Amino acid sequence: MTTWTDLMQGSYTLGYVDAGGVRTRYLEAGSGDNVLIFLHGVGGHLEAYTRNILPHAEHFRVIAFDMIGHGFTAKPDVAYEIPDYVRHLRDVMDALGVARAHLSGESLGGWVAEKFAAAYPQRTNRLVLNTAGGLTADPAVMQRIKTLTLAAVENATRESVRARLEWLMHDKSKVTDELVDVRFAIYSQPGFLDAMRNIMCLQDLDVRTRNLITDAELRTVEAPTLVVWTTHDPTGAVEVGQRFADTVPDGRLVVIDNAGHWPQFEQADEFNALHLDFLLGKSLHAKNRVPEASARPTH
Repeated sequence: MTTWTDLMQGSYTLGYVDAGGVRTRYLEAGSGDNVLIFLHGVGGHLEAYTRNILPHAEHFRVIAFDMIGHGFTAKPDVAYEIPDYVRHLRDVMDALGVARAHLSGESLGGWVAEKFAAAYPQRTNRLVLNTAGGLTADPAVMQRIKTLTLAAVENATRESVRARLEWLMHDKSKVTDELVDVRFAIYSQPGFLDAMRNIMCLQDLDVRTRNLITDAELRTVEAPTLVVWTTHDPTGAVEVGQRFADTVPDGRLVVIDNAGHWPQFEQADEFNALHLDFLLGKSLHAKNRVPEASARPTH
């Protein structure tokens, strides 16, 4: 499996846009009025979706971008809380002329997507919450994310970056040298440690608590919602995904086997198939029950 080489046989635009004064790196493929926006996780970047962009671009105008403070997007020196990410998403949509879109977010991206859908129902079509954050505050998980991520930036080596990426995967061999090189280039940028400290504020309990998604807020989501979880997600058991799906008015859960926190990368073919079925309004031919072996994995 690869990253940028997954895009070599397709057509896309890679560039920068001014989104509310924030210079933002984005990638766009496909065309038309039916827009899909992919949102990456904490400490991530748009390359989280290189295995998904072209299959979806056959049906949608697909946009992936580095969220504020992340990747090669500008990094204002502030602690990034969820309203900052929601505002940035709105500004990216405005800058790219997108009035309404399907939103698919992984981890932090799912957290942001849900908050956006609740705040801007008129701008949200369908919603996908992929191993989404924001519903729980587990100190052990938060500390693990913070420790691994800061270690990957403070003394950025390919080995430390690989360790951070391996945390995302059930099968550690899915972390390719190319993916490591991409993230190493991002994490080696001058001043990136300060940006990462700002990003990591959501791993502090007080900050996280005031940004959490509430059940009351979930009940306001008008968009049809697909919750994607996995059998080996390191951030929470399948029951967390079930709670998302049970609480939104029009929610359903699918569980992908043999994947960790990046099912869209680790099990791309299965993810793409069920994701497209949902976005195109087709029946989902995937498991929608909590599997027996759904206890949180040790890590």
